[in-house]
Amino acid sequence: MVSVTVHKAKTQLSRLIQDALRGEEVVITRRHEPVARLVPMPGAKVRRRLGGAKGKVRVPKSFDEPLEDFADYMK
Repeated sequence: MVSVTVHKAKTQLSRLIQDALRGEEVVITRRHEPVARLVPMPGAKVRRRLGGAKGKVRVPKSFDEPLEDFADYMK
């Protein structure tokens, strides 16, 4: 999520629109309080951003270990 002031939103609107189209949540604040959220219109072509889920998805260390009940499934 990106949080920007109203002033910054005015000066960087084009970049913020591109961020929203890539799936980034853009929140506009006034006096540190959220007042608006910039999101793509329904049906707008959303461009995926490489690395967009970085830090949001975690693969456990046990991911590659065999499943205990998988042998029963294979019978």
